[in-house]
Amino acid sequence: MKFTLSRDKLLEGLQQVQNVVSTRTTLPILSNILIKAQKNGLTMTATDLDVGVQGFIECEVEQIGGGTLPAKRFFSIIRELPANDVRIEIDSKNIATIRSGQYVSKIVGLPEGEFPPLPKFDESRSFTLKQAELKDGLKRTAYAISTDETRYVLNGVLCAFKDNKLTLVATDGRRLALMDIEAEITAEQEVSLIVPAKAVNELQRLLKDEGDVKIKVGQNQIAFELNNALLISKLIEGNYPNYRQVIPAETKERVTLERESFHNAVRRVALLTSEKSNSIKLVLTKNNLDVVANSPEIGEAKETIAVKYSGKEFTIAFNPELLMAPLRNLVDDEIYLDLIDEMSPGLIRTKGPFLYVLMPMRINY
Repeated sequence: MKFTLSRDKLLEGLQQVQNVVSTRTTLPILSNILIKAQKNGLTMTATDLDVGVQGFIECEVEQIGGGTLPAKRFFSIIRELPANDVRIEIDSKNIATIRSGQYVSKIVGLPEGEFPPLPKFDESRSFTLKQAELKDGLKRTAYAISTDETRYVLNGVLCAFKDNKLTLVATDGRRLALMDIEAEITAEQEVSLIVPAKAVNELQRLLKDEGDVKIKVGQNQIAFELNNALLISKLIEGNYPNYRQVIPAETKERVTLERESFHNAVRRVALLTSEKSNSIKLVLTKNNLDVVANSPEIGEAKETIAVKYSGKEFTIAFNPELLMAPLRNLVDDEIYLDLIDEMSPGLIRTKGPFLYVLMPMRINY
């Protein structure tokens, strides 16, 4: 196998796949990237057996073939090459010779046949979405994925393809983020599945602001085709909890807020919280919202925001980090904070099909 291409193009291709490579593996082949040279370019594939990514790069191929190389070392070598032109040859003993300018190195790989193949999908259950919409939907929800491995069904994003929309849901039990994306879905195609966090992170890396993404669903597997790349992941098995029951049917008070200024106020006030006193209070009075932190061992802070509000006066407390998470990931200028009372969940909404449910904290007066 022989091919020539630019260092920058090769680096771009490696960056597309190398995050999937397992750092702790008992199978040496999983530390490698599979490289296959075809007539018009290269495919590069990496997998940890749960998530696999394949990318394609156009380049000049002198001799077709395949081989695998250790991902981290190969990436480190390519990144440091002295010239932009790179020529690589992999021989029958899986030894790769890399040439660039006056630099020559040899790196030992493993046989192509040892590399586990990516699963195949039929076309029976496939969906097409705009990349920008899926990218925005995941940005608005994925931060709420649980990291508690004992609740494994929450370690991913629920994707419910139903009623001509894709509903994305993530929760860790203390908060829940939900986003709807319009999609053409027939009754036979309806399905709910849980995509694990690692695959969600890789997908967010691959998604761009233009073009489509094709989604294929197989037996306990999902595939995403986009931008000359293919991402395949196992799905999380199990039943996602009934998220609808934690969303309040109706709220009593609504505060309209300018997202960025509210986020900045919470961030500033939260500097005066501690691990022991990790909550901030929102104190609502007529046309006024006070954001307050009070930590006996550290100090206190308060910032006042003028708002349109004529409801009842009350105080509710939230974890500041969980309150700021959606504010960081939304792009809307205006948001709505919907409340019921001091002990009920608060909701952050936008004009679009997004909502965020946040459990309050106990107030210690």
